[in-house]
Amino acid sequence: MKQIDPPRLNPTINDIARVAEVSLATVDRVLNARPGVRETTVKKVNRAIADLGYVRDTAAANLARGRVYNFVFILPSNKNEFLTSLETQIADLNTGLRHERTRLSFVRVAAFDPMALAAAINAIDTRQVDGVAIFGPETPSVRDSVAHLKKNGITVVSLVADIPSSERDDYVGVDNVAAGRTAGQLLGRFLGARRGKILVLTGSMLARDHLERRLGFDEVMGQDFPDLDVLASLEGRDDPDLIERLLPDTLRDNPDVIGIYSSAAGNEGLLRFFEKHQPVPRPVVVAHELTPLSRQALVGGMFDAVISQDSGHLVRSAVRIMRANSDRMPINIAQERIRIDVYLKENMPQ
Repeated sequence: MKQIDPPRLNPTINDIARVAEVSLATVDRVLNARPGVRETTVKKVNRAIADLGYVRDTAAANLARGRVYNFVFILPSNKNEFLTSLETQIADLNTGLRHERTRLSFVRVAAFDPMALAAAINAIDTRQVDGVAIFGPETPSVRDSVAHLKKNGITVVSLVADIPSSERDDYVGVDNVAAGRTAGQLLGRFLGARRGKILVLTGSMLARDHLERRLGFDEVMGQDFPDLDVLASLEGRDDPDLIERLLPDTLRDNPDVIGIYSSAAGNEGLLRFFEKHQPVPRPVVVAHELTPLSRQALVGGMFDAVISQDSGHLVRSAVRIMRANSDRMPINIAQERIRIDVYLKENMPQ
């Protein structure tokens, strides 16, 4: 190999080709991870890149190739404000990223239906899509579908609910165990020395985010508030009508319920129940996701606290990660960490 010149401020692919003693076409193949280059040659090119301190201008390279990023979000079909907020954020960001040659879209699939989710993933045209963000359950069929995307070079991130046993590239969402532990501390401290039962309202225990929240909640309840009796989860499948129908019998059978943890998207059904039945005294309620409905419930004293994650941050982070992976660029871990926010009536953003 030829002697390496002192690093330049802006080394080019011509410099890489000269130092690695290969053609420009070979450098281009290595930079874009295209096949047809021997492993020893790939190592020579990468060594030259490191020695020269070359930093690729991906925006310029993509513009020169006329590349357009195409990212797809797969979301549950439930109708609730959190999912509506995600859709709105995707649509707004899609408009804002047009000048960056990035297109965003979303498709809806039946909630808590792994076969429907797997079918939607398999329907993705891998020739036209660069990345997929998936909000859905973790099952063997979903893992196989993610493997199919990865085999075809597609970046995959899990959104809100992780799929860690799959080949997904990254997870975008809060630590759901920590969120459940937070809910446990809030509910236990609000109740103080009172004794009674706690109702956990969830979507489905097949959903990893719901399961993890319950696990974290139970840990804190068992350790710090053993005098509170936590009931089995009431699974409402994030369906407000179903939740409203289930609650009267559940609370009639358990008249000593003094606290409710609404751990998923069941807020609308719970509030409908409160409006119709007006239990006295009203149970202490800790819920998830700050939306117009939960904000109103906080102001009106129906909810005591809301644990939330920023839907805009979720979407922006998923897009940044998919772009970085598509360009084989590093990810800013601190920037992409989704924070657990806790809102009371007194600290809601205007």
